[in-house]
Amino acid sequence: MNDDMSEAVVQVYGRIGDIPAAEWDACANPDPAHFDPFISHAFLLALEQAGTISADTGWIAQHLVLRDDQNVCNNGDNKTGADAGNGESKAKPQSKGEILGCMPLYLKLHSQGEYIFDHAWADAYTRAGGQYYPKLQAAVPFTPVPGRRLLVKPGANEIRARTTLAHAAIELTRRHDASSLHITFLSKQEWQQLGGDAAPDQLQLLQRTGSQFHWLNDNFNSFDDFLATLASRKRKVLRKERRAALEPGITISHLSGADIKEDHWDAFFEFYIDTATRKWGQPYLNREFFTVLGKVMADRCLLIMAQREGRFIAGALNIIGGDCLFGRYWGAIEHHPFLHFEVCYYQAIDFAIAHGLARVEAGAQGEHKLVRGYIPLPTYSLHWIEDPNFRAAVENYLIHERRHSDHERKALAEFTPFKKSC
Repeated sequence: MNDDMSEAVVQVYGRIGDIPAAEWDACANPDPAHFDPFISHAFLLALEQAGTISADTGWIAQHLVLRDDQNVCNNGDNKTGADAGNGESKAKPQSKGEILGCMPLYLKLHSQGEYIFDHAWADAYTRAGGQYYPKLQAAVPFTPVPGRRLLVKPGANEIRARTTLAHAAIELTRRHDASSLHITFLSKQEWQQLGGDAAPDQLQLLQRTGSQFHWLNDNFNSFDDFLATLASRKRKVLRKERRAALEPGITISHLSGADIKEDHWDAFFEFYIDTATRKWGQPYLNREFFTVLGKVMADRCLLIMAQREGRFIAGALNIIGGDCLFGRYWGAIEHHPFLHFEVCYYQAIDFAIAHGLARVEAGAQGEHKLVRGYIPLPTYSLHWIEDPNFRAAVENYLIHERRHSDHERKALAEFTPFKKSC
């Protein structure tokens, strides 16, 4: 394996399906104990096959692959292999070189489905006479789940490989005449390695932070063990909410693997559409996506469904990782007090405890999660901006935003429901 990257080349793929799954996953998920389903080849392929990722939806795949190989047939270009004019691959890159790293990357025509909000930046740049779109986005579409974004195979020089991928992404940004590059919900390690003044090779990636609420499993054996860590008044509130949620004769079931049938997906999709339409204005995912997901990742899917009088009335889709349960989508066609909390938060905690998972990540935003045992933790993103004047303005803004974000998390931590130490 080439350790110094001197013979490495970067290729661009316009379809995840053109990249061998085993080679992608060797970089994305080398450790089953910490399996991240959202950067897996199967999940990204499901988005692609269902048609949610395309030029029509404003997500044009430009995935980067770093190979240890100088002899790459790449339509005359051994650096990018994509047509900078429209973002589509000119030809499927061919190489026998070993894949050292990869990066899920998209040319974006808008800022929807990202959850690291830059709409104010786009508005400001447009008012100043600039063109903010297109931009490049390293992310998992429609999925605000923190994780690695510059995926390096074990044994490769991690920092050099990530730096090479970052430089390639910046170069591709320039080739597309895009305003900026955004690497969102990446790991803290990547954020520290590549961002700020200490980053290698003067990458000039601006650092941004945000917050999410995660539940952490302190080796609990039961939900009651978790409740025992809460202050008495908070413990009583949670127990009352759980009882009240089921009082209308509602029953809860967990479905995974072969137990999930198409009629379950039909019911859940109805819930998803209702919530997506009310919260976002339009749903990002189509019905086909859930069918494809159920085929390629059946054992990773957990549907928590609520039923009343023989009819499904609400449900939440969770994805099971190596050490984490990821809460993704929720919806309901009947309103019942506390049912949302029961299906999305308490049932997820029950499942995590029963299966020895280290944490539950319940999605973006939501201070209401705090009193239910989900604590505020930082999220990270990196941003590269071509225009030096606009970059300076954003950099100044981010200095203040990071301070505010840190202060907000510290303030929120004072209101967790846990017993106070003496």
